[in-house]
Amino acid sequence: MNPKANNNAYKQADIDTVYRVIAERRDMRHFCGGEVPHDTLMKLLGAAHLAPSVGLMQPWRFIRIQDPELRNALYNTVQEERIKTAHALNEREDEFMRLKVEGVKDCAELIVVALMDQREKHIFGRRTLPQMDLASASCAIQNLWLAARAEGLGMGWVSLFDPEQVMQLLNMPSGSLPIAILCLGPVAEFYPRPMLETEQWAKRQALEELIMQDGWQD
Repeated sequence: MNPKANNNAYKQADIDTVYRVIAERRDMRHFCGGEVPHDTLMKLLGAAHLAPSVGLMQPWRFIRIQDPELRNALYNTVQEERIKTAHALNEREDEFMRLKVEGVKDCAELIVVALMDQREKHIFGRRTLPQMDLASASCAIQNLWLAARAEGLGMGWVSLFDPEQVMQLLNMPSGSLPIAILCLGPVAEFYPRPMLETEQWAKRQALEELIMQDGWQD
């Protein structure tokens, strides 16, 4: 007997496109200036805002950076943390410093994603797992990333920064938290593989090694 047809599924061509954009998404560090049309930017942020959030708390806040001096200050903050991270990596310090880890000065749009303040009042789904606010905002970033790839735009997530410094630069309220500096814009081409894999910094693990059944398995 044939299995019952799944009437909720998309057409195969649409399904293939969804899997394609997931597979071809890249953490981009090389940008070629240009611009992101306002309508496109709002579409991308709209896609981010459609992300699921625990208790529908919608903890994400998007801060668009347009002041050149502020962009430069954020760049300096990233570079400070880059050096500190390199020192912490000990024997891999020189190897790390050769990597391009951001495109803050080169991208068309720079967006800081932050968690809102006063999140403690949202306990639906967070009483025992308060970090679900971060998980929810991460889903919003992934939505934006996939939508950007579909639009032919590159995006990179920069996490090398001191949150306190960024909060001060952006006059953020106590209780809020910056979690990402997003570089967004046109790129000459997308990496065929994740850049850190190409640079032999790390490699993707086999899926079979990460799947367990009925409990934790070493």
